[in-house]
Amino acid sequence: MQQKQEDWNRRLKQAQEMLPLISKLHRDSNAVTSIFGRILVGATDIDILKAHRFARRVVSRELSLDETLPIARELVTMDLGSASIDLGRLAKNYGRLENKDLREYLEEELAPVIGGDTEKQAKDVVLYGFGRIGRLLARILIKRDATYGGVRLRAIVVRKKGDDDIVKRASLLRRDSVHGAFEGTITVDQDNDVIWANGTPIQMIYSDDPSTIDYTSYGINDAIVVDNTGRWRDREGLSQHLKSTGVSKVLLTAPGKGDVKNIVYGINHKTITNDDSDRVLSAASCTTNGITPVLKVIGDRYGVKHGHVETVHSYTNDQNLADNFHKGPRRGRAAGLNMVLTETGAAKAVSKALPEFEGKLTGNAIRVPTPDVSMAVLNLDLETEVDKDEVNDYLRRVSTDSNLRQQIDYIHSPEVVSTDFVGSTHAGVVDGLATIASGNHLVLYVWYDNEYGYSNQVIRIVEEIAGVRPRVLPIRKDPTDIR
Repeated sequence: MQQKQEDWNRRLKQAQEMLPLISKLHRDSNAVTSIFGRILVGATDIDILKAHRFARRVVSRELSLDETLPIARELVTMDLGSASIDLGRLAKNYGRLENKDLREYLEEELAPVIGGDTEKQAKDVVLYGFGRIGRLLARILIKRDATYGGVRLRAIVVRKKGDDDIVKRASLLRRDSVHGAFEGTITVDQDNDVIWANGTPIQMIYSDDPSTIDYTSYGINDAIVVDNTGRWRDREGLSQHLKSTGVSKVLLTAPGKGDVKNIVYGINHKTITNDDSDRVLSAASCTTNGITPVLKVIGDRYGVKHGHVETVHSYTNDQNLADNFHKGPRRGRAAGLNMVLTETGAAKAVSKALPEFEGKLTGNAIRVPTPDVSMAVLNLDLETEVDKDEVNDYLRRVSTDSNLRQQIDYIHSPEVVSTDFVGSTHAGVVDGLATIASGNHLVLYVWYDNEYGYSNQVIRIVEEIAGVRPRVLPIRKDPTDIR
């Protein structure tokens, strides 16, 4: 008992020594450190210990601070530029080497950012609409700006709904029934229509016309407008934003129609070009983002003949609280009392990001009385026979050791339920215990936070468009190259 207590105190002391090193790297080099994706900037000593324990999912053991602390000590003495540096992965890879000098190893792995820029020119972002997704985007943008400095929320555009409009909207940003309180402080300058969030001024602009706003009059230039109203989904409608002064590109947070390119970050974001046709883009849907990365890696490894996607989806604002008229079939029935069978375009939309899935998937959705977190059941017929344990092991390794680790997560627990995934930043989380495999038939269950996980995917696209995505080091493998 005493030995365990002494070991805890020793590790806690190491974690406390690491805290100022993490802060110095962030302050002096704009380098963000993590342990297998768990960001350490702003963490407590207990958070650091938890991150090292989380490493069991990657290296099958708890990572020791005896491995990571020497790396952190060395990093603060190096001339590093802006980057996202994974201490866990550095420690894992270094542990495989014999008689290798630590400094020499780090200089090789971090060569792309040694002597690099420590600051990024922040890109202006405007949120057009401020509903469920808009407010979560605002929270993430504010936090990303403080952490990386690449994108900056400058304004929110809404239709004014009363004299106290800005006060009510600030309150909705401050408090959220699902995602909890805003991390920080929020004040309101009613005279100037400004919300101050963690020291960031956010201009509230009242307008019902996306084509007539002069953003430059607010000091906003070359901005990315994120339209989360869903009012316009085709190129003609969304291009109205481009008529406003100070706008460079538009991103829709819903499936785009016609020739609007639907982007699922991690899958087809590299297809974004500087052509005029890509000034208007779509971030697809939450379900499309939740299932496409998993379908991609399964298709690449085993081949998919055809399949069916059944989505168990939390209710949304589109539904009624009590039975009432609704233009859509069944959605007029009380959302809190019923399971509502409805259609989803997500299965067909997958092919917009993965053309090889054209015509291979069907889909339906069941809306259920929960406020957030959904599940997709992927019922697939494959080109090869599969084994449950092998599939799960493959997906687990993809989730920790590939360039899709931000999109795909994996869990293997008999006790998890939907609320355990509230706040997940991943596009989807594979529930390994639920996997079914028989011959060439595979059934996968994928959880996804249809609000927060999707919003993080949207922000990744925003950063990609802005050219400020953090450089992640050491370099990870392609998902099809998992050993």
